[in-house]
Amino acid sequence: MAFKSVNPANGNTHREVDAFTPRQQEAALQESAAAAGPWRDRAVGERAALLRKAAEVLRKHLDEFAEIITLEMGKPIREARAEIEKCALVCDYYADEGPGFVADETIESDAGRSLVAWQPLGTVLAVMPWNFPFWQVFRFAAPTLVAGNTGLLKHASNVPMCALAIESVFREAGFPEGVFRTLMISSRQVAGVINDPRVHAVTLTGSESAGRQVAAAAGAKLKKSLLELGGSDPFIVLEDADLDLAVENAVASRFLNAGQSCIAAKRLILVEAIADDFMRRFRTAVDALVVGDPMEEATQIGPLARFDLRDDLHQQVVESMSAGAVAVTGCSPEGGAGAWYQPSILDHVKPAMRAYHEELFGPVAIVIRARDEADAVRIANDSDFGLGGSVWTMDSERGERVARRLECGCAFVNGMVKSDPRLPFGGVKHSGYGRELSRLGVREFMNAKTIWIR
Repeated sequence: MAFKSVNPANGNTHREVDAFTPRQQEAALQESAAAAGPWRDRAVGERAALLRKAAEVLRKHLDEFAEIITLEMGKPIREARAEIEKCALVCDYYADEGPGFVADETIESDAGRSLVAWQPLGTVLAVMPWNFPFWQVFRFAAPTLVAGNTGLLKHASNVPMCALAIESVFREAGFPEGVFRTLMISSRQVAGVINDPRVHAVTLTGSESAGRQVAAAAGAKLKKSLLELGGSDPFIVLEDADLDLAVENAVASRFLNAGQSCIAAKRLILVEAIADDFMRRFRTAVDALVVGDPMEEATQIGPLARFDLRDDLHQQVVESMSAGAVAVTGCSPEGGAGAWYQPSILDHVKPAMRAYHEELFGPVAIVIRARDEADAVRIANDSDFGLGGSVWTMDSERGERVARRLECGCAFVNGMVKSDPRLPFGGVKHSGYGRELSRLGVREFMNAKTIWIR
């Protein structure tokens, strides 16, 4: 078996990577287990210093790594460069803040001295997706490694070159052998790795169905799991919003990475008072997006990452249109050899349609019209997902009030939902559980051990 690296811009296979044999898989697991104790015992300052070196390696090879991303999953090259730089930033952040995050905490009690000692769990398996093939991994790896855990990566099967390149970053940075390993295995083999006693926890970023399988496998062995799953983020535009600002951010949020983002603005919820005005401006901006070769600097929209993803997206669009949704622009595949899809807008989306309830993972904005603020909040919360959400209004106090009512893990007022190393990131409902990034991201895979001393 081999993992194929296919360029979605033209369908050409440019490399194949052999899957691990059972012997290779066992060797990687054993190497990780052997590294766990010495890495845990290493001073946190030394672990942080190596993360700083990882940031240097990322910046040194920025153009090379960005090109791998673009070749394997079609991200426009300027977005790919930004992704690598963000990975370097998260390494720098945890190099700076990690030692403080894992320091003992003194607690007042009836003891002569009592404290919480934050201690690593051991080896953490990460099952990661293809849409941000470097960032998703480093979002897990930087806090996990500085905490004193070792990491195993099972990456998406369509980005094998990214998986190997990421492992090379830690090797070049001087991390000890086994502290971070890539496993070239299939999805079917993940449960077996979770079952292995040398693995102590698992984190997954991916689909709802994959999350259920990983959570079930981890739960059966009573192992800690963290899930960041799909999203259908609401983008609420109220009647007092700055429409120019809202439109600019709606386009950026919905069409970044060709719409292949969990925290993209999946549902534009417009109050009636401004809906038509917003839509005129929004369509003009969407029609102006530059679709083309993702290796070109001017390109804003590249292909989808795989042909099956494009076909699934179009089926959702077609069925929603059959149920009454209105195609404002696009809403069909682009011509050519690659997995192209036009930047699209579906208006007048209603609850009976697939687009209302399902996550559309691609360059299709859906528009739902609301009577007023209360109706907009009701629509926003009428979803199984709860990852992010945003509110657009000139009244920041009103925006905060609405944001607090949204059922999601992160709510932004007059700003595009994004992940930031300084802020916790994660969801509720079917978008998963647990938090990445910030102090919480370090402590997800640590034992909060109480120590009481007379």
